[in-house]
Amino acid sequence: MTFASTKKLALAARAGGYAVPAVNIVDSISIAAAVEAADAAGSPIILQTSVKTVKYFGAPVLAAVARSAAEAASVPVALHLDHCPDRSVITEVIAHGWSSVLFDASDRAFEVARGETAEVVAEAHAAGVDVESEIENIVGVEDGVGSDDPNVHFYSDEQLVGVALETGTDLIAPALGTAHGLYKASPVLLVDRVKALAALTDVPIVLHGGTGLSAEDFSAFISAGVSKINISTALKLAYMHSARDHLAEAERAGKWEPVKLFDQIGGAVRATVQENIQLFGSAGRAGESA
Repeated sequence: MTFASTKKLALAARAGGYAVPAVNIVDSISIAAAVEAADAAGSPIILQTSVKTVKYFGAPVLAAVARSAAEAASVPVALHLDHCPDRSVITEVIAHGWSSVLFDASDRAFEVARGETAEVVAEAHAAGVDVESEIENIVGVEDGVGSDDPNVHFYSDEQLVGVALETGTDLIAPALGTAHGLYKASPVLLVDRVKALAALTDVPIVLHGGTGLSAEDFSAFISAGVSKINISTALKLAYMHSARDHLAEAERAGKWEPVKLFDQIGGAVRATVQENIQLFGSAGRAGESA
């Protein structure tokens, strides 16, 4: 099985009234665990790689590991580059077969963001790769990308949709009151903004900053029109906390077996992905995006 189209997965989810989990992976353990969880639930899955992860392992290695997991699965698996303002990295992952890229132009002025987004879309589409666009500021710094200032760039619904339609963007990531990382206070969620955007366009709408939202929050966003939900921090916490707990027990017992550490990490990641699949209503929906 080759990688699925992120756009097609998100369009099918919007039509079906659910959202596809887009989970940030960091290595072969988390890749395998995420795909196994999706396969067991009959859910489509989007594996997301940060720029840092691509630079650490290299695009050829990550693509090979993800492709191997996808080929062994019976559900659609997409490979997506998350939050990337660096166009050289986008060019690199396009060359190695990623399904989609998020061109993060939230640090650029409006006209610059629009022009560069059009250029990235042209490059990606020439290779059959989908593009998610972010020209607004979504609060929080994730893997070194972003800002904690919510007022850097925020546009009207018409401006946001206009750029998406003009550039041929496949998915849009608007500011929806959510934030990357852990919430320090209750967010003011812009569910009505999703409804307004969905009324203006069929372009799939992506929710960033999903970690920490309630089941009711997710349900409201999905009902409004969100069809791709990003989960990163929850996966990092599951990964790191399980490693910490295992190493503490290994120290206590004096038994050091790396494979058992890998098993525990994988189990924690699987459980987190399974939880989100249930929250987003994507279990058993894999066949709808074929």
